[in-house]
Amino acid sequence: MQQYIVDAFTDRPFSGNPAAVCVLPSWPDDAWMRAMAMENNLSETAFLVPDKDAYRLRWFTPVTEVGLCGHATLASAFVVLNFLTKTAQKVEFITGEGVLPVRRKEELYAMDFPRIPQREVPVTEAMSEAFGATPVKALLGADLVCVFESEAQVRSLVPDQNLLRQLEGRGQHATAPGETADCASRSFFPKLGVAEDPVCGSAHCQLAPYWAGELGKDAIIALQASRRGGILYCKVQENGRVEISGKACLFAISEIAPAALPR
Repeated sequence: MQQYIVDAFTDRPFSGNPAAVCVLPSWPDDAWMRAMAMENNLSETAFLVPDKDAYRLRWFTPVTEVGLCGHATLASAFVVLNFLTKTAQKVEFITGEGVLPVRRKEELYAMDFPRIPQREVPVTEAMSEAFGATPVKALLGADLVCVFESEAQVRSLVPDQNLLRQLEGRGQHATAPGETADCASRSFFPKLGVAEDPVCGSAHCQLAPYWAGELGKDAIIALQASRRGGILYCKVQENGRVEISGKACLFAISEIAPAALPR
C-alpha cells in the first residue's frame, strides 16, 4: 500500500498543511486507521475507498476521527486527480457530511463545503485568559471564533492549550482583518490532539461567511497566519455552501511495510 504526503493550501513544500492520504480497497478496522494516524502524527490522515465513480473518505487526527476536514480533502483530491484518474477534472467524496465534490480550477482545487451556522456570543474572561488577549467579538458554531483587532495581534498569540480545551467548540480560531489578505487566522484543536492546525479548511466554513459579511463581498482571500502559513480562496454561495479553493503539492510517496498493513 502506498501513502501520499501532500502539503495543502500551498504550492511549495514545507509550507501549508501536510496531510497523509491512504487509498484502500475496502475499509480496514477503525483501530488500524487510528494507529496509522497516530504513527503519521500529522494533523490529519485521510483514508479513501473507491465506490464506483467516487471515493468514500474518512479523516483521522492522531487521537480521533473527525467529521469534516478541509486540507485533507484537498490533499485527497490532489492524489486522485494527479495519480489515480489523471484525465478527470472532478472527484466526488462520500463522507459523513454528505457528498463533497472537488474540481480542478486552473492551478487550484475548488472544494464545495457546507456553510456552518454560527451566532455571536459574549466575550468571556475565560476566552481572554486562554488566548492571552481579549477578543473584540466571539462567534460560536461547530468551532469558537474569536475576532481580534489586528493580524499582528493574532500572530503574536501564545494560547494556553489547557485553557483552550475548556472553551466551547470543537476547535478555537483567532482571526482579524488581514494586512495582505482580506483576513488572517490561526486555528487550534487541543481537544482533537492538534495544538495548532497549520491551515484549516473547515474553519473557513465559519470564517469566510463572517468576513464576507463584514467586508460586503462574497469572495475573500484568507491567510492562515501559522508558522507554515497558507492561502485559501473562499466564495460564499447563495445555496448555503462555501467554495474553498487552494493549491497543493506533493511532498512524498511511501510504501507501507507488509507488517504494518491491515489484516
